[in-house]
Amino acid sequence: MTDRHHLLVHGATFAAVGDRGDISGVRGGGAPDGLFVRDARHLSRWQLTVDGAVPEVLTPVTDGDTTRCVLVPRGGRQEPPAHTLFREQAVGDSSFVESLRVTSNRPTPTTVRLAITADADFTDQFELRSDHRTYVKAGAVRSRHVLDDGIEFAYRRAEWRSCTSITADPAPDAVEETGTGARRLVWTLDLEPHGTTELILRVMARPHGDKRALRVPRSPASVNEQVLALEERFVEGVAFPTGWPELAAACARGLSDLAALQVPATGPDGEELRVPAAGAPWFLTLLGRDALLTALFTLQYRPQLAAAVLPALAATQATGTGVSRVAQPGKIVHEVRHGELAHFGQVPFGRYYGSVDATPLFLILLGAYVEQTGDAVLARRLEPHARAAIGWMLDHGGLTSRGYLVYRADEGGLANQNWKDSPGAICWSDGTRPTGAVMAAGAQGYAYDALRRTAWVARTVWGDETYAALLEQAAADLRDRFQRDFWMEDRSFPALALDGEGHQVDALASDAGHLLWSGLLDKEYGEVVGRRLLEPDFFSGWGVRTLASGQPAYHPLSYHRGSVWPHDNALITLGLARYGLHDEARTVAHALVDAATAAGHRLPEVLAGYGRDTHPEPVPYPHACIRESRSAAAPLALLTAVGGA
Repeated sequence: MTDRHHLLVHGATFAAVGDRGDISGVRGGGAPDGLFVRDARHLSRWQLTVDGAVPEVLTPVTDGDTTRCVLVPRGGRQEPPAHTLFREQAVGDSSFVESLRVTSNRPTPTTVRLAITADADFTDQFELRSDHRTYVKAGAVRSRHVLDDGIEFAYRRAEWRSCTSITADPAPDAVEETGTGARRLVWTLDLEPHGTTELILRVMARPHGDKRALRVPRSPASVNEQVLALEERFVEGVAFPTGWPELAAACARGLSDLAALQVPATGPDGEELRVPAAGAPWFLTLLGRDALLTALFTLQYRPQLAAAVLPALAATQATGTGVSRVAQPGKIVHEVRHGELAHFGQVPFGRYYGSVDATPLFLILLGAYVEQTGDAVLARRLEPHARAAIGWMLDHGGLTSRGYLVYRADEGGLANQNWKDSPGAICWSDGTRPTGAVMAAGAQGYAYDALRRTAWVARTVWGDETYAALLEQAAADLRDRFQRDFWMEDRSFPALALDGEGHQVDALASDAGHLLWSGLLDKEYGEVVGRRLLEPDFFSGWGVRTLASGQPAYHPLSYHRGSVWPHDNALITLGLARYGLHDEARTVAHALVDAATAAGHRLPEVLAGYGRDTHPEPVPYPHACIRESRSAAAPLALLTAVGGA
């Protein structure tokens, strides 16, 4: 049996365990393995043995808010297992808890020796990615300390301190060395005839700088109660479509996932907030673009997400210039990290600003939120931040000097800084990549919408008519320029981007649908684009591909050059509805809902681009985030776009 990873997520904490509930400590590969808190691995081994042997899987780990599996000692048909092990696990805030029940299958007393081999390597998540980078960690020291009821692992490097404590009830009979740095917790259990005994193991992770008074949950069952209560609060009050039960189920599943993905953040005045993390496993942190789109998709149903995301991003808005972090005054953050490598500046992502579109999306969300809720108080509070964001777009962003929002590849960070941020995502149809300055089409649509929405806020809330008129004129000028410079007459479609010389990057890409969402295209052009996105080279049957098939650059298993992204399709669906293409919007919405239904009503981060006509089930993308906030929110965007149709 191939051991798969199963994710347990609770805020900024997640665990990835195998089919037995074990953590093997494998480095690299497509998914991390361990217990992670704030970008560090606080459990790197967690392996159960019974009488010195690895048990067999009777029922593998099931996915859910808690994991359960059933194990038995190895044996054969002529030798029924002497006992059965029922394993249940859950994660809490900076914690992991396991219940291990052992039931005897014999009519006479029996003894069983259980052991858990545990270790904590405190590896930074960036060290586990398969990008072949290595990081020097001079002076780093790991230590271990035996407790009365378990073991504590500790790590220090200069001022950096973190630890993981493991306790058990009942306490282990012994804590043994293994010769590898790991420690083995051992119990010798006497079982009555057909008797049952239970162990509770609790893991508390203490990341650097976390001084909160935390308690490990009593049991997996208590975690499950907390999680269900939180999920119910997220789902409560949302009117799901009664005539389309599959969409209703996808919306409910998405809201439940969003409840689990809430991570702590801080507002401009130090207030504590909870905001949606981008996704598990690799991005369980605040990413500006992801949080903004998630809040926009859920605005009609959960406006409190927007009310938290806006001040959290205002608090991290750049106030100065930082070359290594691509920071410029007024720019909205792309990514916030809390790990060791970010702390010591070995990766630039502590606060990283390599996004050309988070800043206009911040302004779009502010305008949409005020329009939806009438919350003028927040609009006035964030007025300086909004004006600074406009200033960035006009100045450093390039609107005044180049006519468009512009980015350049960041050698230490992201080559592409729009939503398609993988290295080869922005390309000509033959796969050639542009060099120098890049003006991505989708970002110009966001800029246009940001200017218009901020003009409305300036006029209706700030009382600044002059500023509003200036922004409206800037938006109108951008619209005129865009249709002149980006529209490819021979293809009746907008270019994916312009390069530094103003040449059209001619790949046919789904970003055109974002222009419908933002309203940048004239109605005639918009209708042409919307219908083109539903032709077979674009539309796979599960959604619109990021790149139309038939182009040399297309690959169905490329991250951004032929795959299908649910959040991308949600924006497209909203755009189709905006331009009155309601049949097309329903077609895309039904395709996405069908994909969700095939996967337990959950949309992944991304799907492969294979067509439904030849592959009757959606093909998963191999390295997708399993829980991703934009995908979780996408069904609510579909509900907004097409209702219960």
